[in-house]
Formats: sequence, structure tokens, C-alpha cells
Amino acid sequence: MKPSNSKRKRVRKPTTPVAETMDLQLPSSSLAADEAQVSPADSSPQPTPRLSRGRPRKTRRHSIPNEDVASADGKLPPSSLKRGPQHIFASNGERADLMMVTAAGEPLPRWDQVVKAVPSMDAVVKVFCVHTEPNFSLPWQRKRQYSSSSSGFIIGGRRVLTNAHSVEHYTQVKLKKRGSDTKYLATVLAIGTECDIAMLTVNDDEFWAGVSPVEFGSLPALQDAVTVVGYPIGGDTISVTSGVVSRMEILSYVHGSTELLGLQIDAAINSGNSGGPALNDKGKCVGIAFQSLKHEDVENIGYVIPTPVILHFINDYEKSSEYTGFPILGIEWQKMENPDLRKAMGMMPDQKGVRVRRVEPTAPESEFLKQSDIILSFDGVDIANDGTVPFRHGERIGFSYLVSQKYTGETALIKVLRNAKVHEFNIRLATHKKLVPAHIKGRPPSYYIIAGFVFTAISVPYLRSEYGKDYEYDAPVKLLEKHLHAMAQSPDEQLVVVSQVLVADINIGYEDIVNTQVVAFNGKPVKNLKSLANMVESCTDEFLQFDLEYEQIVVLQAKTAKAATPDILTTHCIPSAISADLKS
Repeated sequence: MKPSNSKRKRVRKPTTPVAETMDLQLPSSSLAADEAQVSPADSSPQPTPRLSRGRPRKTRRHSIPNEDVASADGKLPPSSLKRGPQHIFASNGERADLMMVTAAGEPLPRWDQVVKAVPSMDAVVKVFCVHTEPNFSLPWQRKRQYSSSSSGFIIGGRRVLTNAHSVEHYTQVKLKKRGSDTKYLATVLAIGTECDIAMLTVNDDEFWAGVSPVEFGSLPALQDAVTVVGYPIGGDTISVTSGVVSRMEILSYVHGSTELLGLQIDAAINSGNSGGPALNDKGKCVGIAFQSLKHEDVENIGYVIPTPVILHFINDYEKSSEYTGFPILGIEWQKMENPDLRKAMGMMPDQKGVRVRRVEPTAPESEFLKQSDIILSFDGVDIANDGTVPFRHGERIGFSYLVSQKYTGETALIKVLRNAKVHEFNIRLATHKKLVPAHIKGRPPSYYIIAGFVFTAISVPYLRSEYGKDYEYDAPVKLLEKHLHAMAQSPDEQLVVVSQVLVADINIGYEDIVNTQVVAFNGKPVKNLKSLANMVESCTDEFLQFDLEYEQIVVLQAKTAKAATPDILTTHCIPSAISADLKS
């Protein structure tokens, strides 16, 4: 669902804080997951760590000066420690192990005593992944593989949870337990792109020996203490940071391009923390660290996926043995806070709700809801004029939270006001189908080549690959308008473009066509990439005419174009003129 204020303008690039996912990408020269380590040899000054999609910078380990050593509970100032040779002698006169003591002469807690105090930490694992991303500019091949490290934790049923972006486009995934020198090969069971959660398992029984799974706690309240555990940048061993829950609301999930319930905490979340658990004071998991806010004007703003979203993902997988996603209402809505607007729409003084601006033609809601309907309630919960519903004592939250608690295929009772009359509909909920999809979900990009013209379908990863992370400001206006506002008229509709022209004698004069939409072929509308390929291959006309946007046309002689294609493919080392998914 999109509120009325979701419209974006193509203006100067923003300087507002941007949330980023926090897995640690390692140098691409480490081509095997079990060789992935932070390089200690680089002695040059380290820049501010920042996650990027290109080749990552090498980092170095930092030694910790003695002045930074503190007690295990963090309450003892460094000045209260007696430094120097505090030796302890046994009764036989032999010197025992070196110990640090307080000013009062009492020994500090030993490391093994601290471990016993937080048993859940033993279930936190380090995730090593080798990624091989698609090459959208050359869709018949992939980019050079690179390694990353992140965190995860063991739950019941011999399963491990981590972030979806930690294993995106994975080639190999390995897990290492705390205190172990063995990396175990993992199997990816499910990837929840929208909620940024992935589920793994390990077939080796040795991996599960002696580890108690993490238990889930209830949703924390504001100011509740949380501890984030993981393997962030700065070292190889486990790291613990603490803070409190500072905010709870519907957040934008950067990786999933969705909006779901999220927690904001003030504990430090750095590269490598992704997938690590956030524990409450009882050692139970209340969330998964997944992104943080990076900006010069903010400090220690991290985000955690809360237990309702995690349990929804787990239950969804257990119900259908696969991830089916979070359903949404396929509508765009408008607030009804203006009293004149409410009166004009026929609302009574005691009625509240939001106005339907548009309905997705491919959504199940299109059979029931109409433009200018006022949604009064969802499953018996009244919706306020600003689109919020009661959440907990003293709190309100966007009504999309109620929708996200449902599962794909379930029904919901929606009460609407239409022409001053109240109607009730039982609507089956489904996932969202966008004209420009936010993800290709691990599949290689589709393409079709004829006479050097490379046709492909637009997606958000494609735009990001072509125009960088600021694609919403740098991409062509026509593509942005369709990405932000256009709606698919059928489930299989795609936005097909000429991504580039591989120069040859037959396409002379067309070399400058780049990322231009194909509107029609020989007078017939182009519905999707597969239909375009079928129309071209089965064409018996003398000419091939492609109608592009901006009233531009491309005309090729059919026989010559088809005859020239094999030589062009050979010149550019392209194995096939059509991707495998379009052949079936």
C-alpha cells in the first residue's frame, strides 16, 4: 500500500540519512568462503566503513590499548584497575596465572564465568558466503564472485536464521560456531526477500552438538534493554553491543523494498552484524539486526527485525515448505484529515478512514474496491483518518501492520463507505505484483538478441546496476515514472527495453539507443519479453519494425537480421540469442 505522500520528485540528490544493510563484504581476491578473512596487513589509515555493491575495501585489524580495557559488566572505570605484574603464588611457591584485580584487591570475573552468564551467545554463528551476482549489462554472464561475512543464530528444528541480503545470489554458504575452527557447509532452505530473513541448515550432526537453540521472546517495550550479538568488522571473535529500544514503527526495509514493523535501537550495528540476534535481559531473541542509519548527523541508530515478522516468516515456511511472502492491499490511499474532504465524501462525524486513490488491476482487491471508497476498518479494527490503528498502550501504528500479520491466501473483512453506504467485503489477500519488480529473486536476468539489439525487462536491480544506488535521481524520467507510478494491467506484463546495441553493419545508425522502452512490434503491443521474442522469431513479414518511446522506430530487413545474428553472437562470445527461461 502506498500513502498519498509516497510520491517522489526527481530533484537534487538528497542529503538525508540513508539506511543500509550491514553485511561485511571482503576483498574479492578471496574467492573461497573458507578463505574469507579481514586482511591484517594493510597499515594505511582505514576509511569510514560503508557497505557498497562494488569491490570492497581491504580493512585492517586494530589493536586495543590497555587504557580501553574495562571490567566485564562495563561499570568499572579503567582507572580503578591495578596495572602491572599482579602475580599470584601457590602454597608451593610457584607462580600461578596472571590475574587483574580491582582497587579493593578482588579479582575480575574470568572469561569462562562471563560465558556461562549468557548461554545464548553460544548459538550465534558466523556466516561465510560466496556471492555471484548477475551482470545486467551483459545478462548472458555473471559478475566476478566475491566473499562476505555476517552473523546468524541457531533456532529449533536444526535451523539457522540470518539476513536474506547476507546470502543473496549465493554460490556457497558456510557456518562456523563460536570457539570452533571448522566451517560447515550450509544449505539454504528459504529466502524471504521482503522481510530480509533467510533460513539455513547444516547436514553434519557435529555442527548441532552441544548447542542450545535460541528462544524467542515477546515484543519489547520502549526503553527495554537489548544486546546485539554478532561478528562485526574489527575482529574475528564474537562481539556484544548493548542499548535500548528507542522507537517502534513501520520501517522501510532497504533490501526488500517493503514496509514492515521494525525496531530502532541505539546499540551499535556495524558491517558484519547482519543476521545476529538482539537479545533481551533474559537471553531470549527479540529481533534480528539488519540495517543501520549512516549519516554525519546521526549516531548509533540501528534497526532490528522484530519477533512478529520473524515468526511470520518461520510459520509461513512451515505451512507450505517454502516462503510465500507478506500479503498487502493492492491499493494507494489518501489521508482523510481534512474536514471538508470528509464531508464531501459523505462521511458522518463519527466515521473515520482513508480514501482509496487507485487499485492495482492485478490485485484481488480490484474485484471489490473502487476509487474513492473509504476504508473504515480492517478485520474489525477501526482505521483513523491518518491511516493508523491502535497498537499498544499509548501507541498507534500504520494499518498496513494488520495486513502484514496475515498469510498469503487468507481472507480479511474490510468495511468500506461508498456513496454514503457501508459495505463489507471478504477479500483474499495476495502478494504484490509490480510493473517494475523490486527483485528478481535469485533468477538470472532474461534477455533476447536479434541483429545486435539486446532486449531485456526492467527491474529495480537492473536500474541500480545501470545508474548506481541513486538510480531514482539519475535514471531517465520515463523509466522512473513507470517505476514509481505505473501499474501492471496483467500478471505477466513487463517493461521491455533495448538495453544496448552490439555494433554491426546491419544496425548502423542505431548505436546510440540505450535503455529505451519498446512499445510495439510490427504494430502489435509488446506485453512482455517472451511475447516479443516469439513475435520476432515467428515473423514472416519483410521488415522487423520496433516502435520505441519518444516516437522513435527501428526497421530491419527480417531475413538479413536473422542471418546476421549468429555472427554477432560469435563476435561477442555470447552462447545463445535467448535466455533459458524464455525458451520454454
